[in-house]
Amino acid sequence: MPQRPRLIVLLGPTGVGKTKISLTLAEMLGCPIVSSDSRQVFRELKIGTARPKTEELERVKHYFIASHSILERYSAGQYEAEAIDLLDKLFQKHDQVLLVGGSMMYIDAVCKGIDDIPTVDEATRAFWWKQYEEKGIAYIQQELERLDPKHFYEQVDRKNPKRMIHALEICSFTKRPFSNIRTGKIKERPFDILKIGLTRPREELYERINIRVEEMMREGLLEEAQALYPQRHLNTLNTVGYKELYEYMDGKCKLEEAVEHIKRDTRHYAKKQLTWFKRDKDIHWFHPEDEAAILQTLSSGINTAGPNP
Repeated sequence: MPQRPRLIVLLGPTGVGKTKISLTLAEMLGCPIVSSDSRQVFRELKIGTARPKTEELERVKHYFIASHSILERYSAGQYEAEAIDLLDKLFQKHDQVLLVGGSMMYIDAVCKGIDDIPTVDEATRAFWWKQYEEKGIAYIQQELERLDPKHFYEQVDRKNPKRMIHALEICSFTKRPFSNIRTGKIKERPFDILKIGLTRPREELYERINIRVEEMMREGLLEEAQALYPQRHLNTLNTVGYKELYEYMDGKCKLEEAVEHIKRDTRHYAKKQLTWFKRDKDIHWFHPEDEAAILQTLSSGINTAGPNP
């Protein structure tokens, strides 16, 4: 066993097959699973987030699954604080704990820490979304360039209105450029980190995604989205699987088109996840079915200590 506790991070794109192998690893290690999925944390989002089945949740103790409501404002910063506090407690009982998920910001929040970004009030949030809806993405780009040229030119994806609007919210709420608040400083953690990445050939991954979306629809995703329609204005529901169905409910497309859009947007998100993860040279990559190699890596004592000396 490692001298210091070890956090094993099992990550990968949506649909790759993290749940199945995570259960095997957790049972082998005799440890719980801490979820790092930014949508499975919400109890109202069950089908559309591919939450582990009841029998899977009964096999291994999970944390941050259906633990919060979409009516609560929840951020990566809050997740960091709660997850680190939880890990402190879990490491008193376990030498190793498994962190499982694909949400890039949540994984970074635990492994590296994130900046303490202030929570924006609803009036500020509503103002900037209204500006976007009425004036379009070009106006949002222009305003971000004016308020925070460093962030605009060097960091932000100018095709991603959600990211730009978030930066504008912070700029106007704090009266400071967002780039001045984001330090990017890596926090020291009292545990070692081993990152296991799961990946598949692109066509294989995309086919799994397509099949999973069809399964979600059969399981009642449309009905789940309909029940949440009154809360569709919440940022939490501006996510793949729900926003496409709301386009259908608003009469902007046919149901068949909405389902195809879910498949397309999920594939795009998986590609985005892989692009993000590939930048991290500390991740050891495996095909999900290469269980023997994964177990060998776990038993070899390899660690990624991150910022720790």
